[in-house]
Amino acid sequence: MFPTLETERLILRELVKEDAADLFSSFSKPEVMRYYGQEAFSNMDQAVTLIRHFSDSYRNNKGIRWGIQRKGSKRLIGTLGLNNFVLTHKRAEIGYEIHPDYWRNGYTSEAVERVVSYALEELHLNRLGALVYLENAASNNLVKKLGFHHEGILKSYFVQNGRTYDANVYAIIKDI
Repeated sequence: MFPTLETERLILRELVKEDAADLFSSFSKPEVMRYYGQEAFSNMDQAVTLIRHFSDSYRNNKGIRWGIQRKGSKRLIGTLGLNNFVLTHKRAEIGYEIHPDYWRNGYTSEAVERVVSYALEELHLNRLGALVYLENAASNNLVKKLGFHHEGILKSYFVQNGRTYDANVYAIIKDI
């Protein structure tokens, strides 16, 4: 059963096909996709395919992706997930994006903090990583604020729009 998580202002829930328009609204914006590792969506079918991909990933124990919904609203403002699940090694990587209309309101921080707690306390992961473009000041600051420690830089880790980008590697390590 898909885990629904709550915070003071948010519900983190399973993505469903009816969320495609909200997903497209975020994933079609170049400013959202600038640090996501892929190009902006150009059609709704891409959003439907992504929802199916996230669902398959969860069913196959490879990751989990939540839709971020403000309490009192049915619309999604972004998504947040644990990627590259390796349960035998008790590790995953966190990733997220949020619609620009909701930037600088603390929603991302609130949602990420809840998923970090879920990953470490309920899934009993030992390592939670984050890979962040060097240029993405907001995400670099966010993960540091939430207790992720900088481990190094992966050179030419991302290729997007024909250009390579380096990535900061961060992690929270929980003692076994």
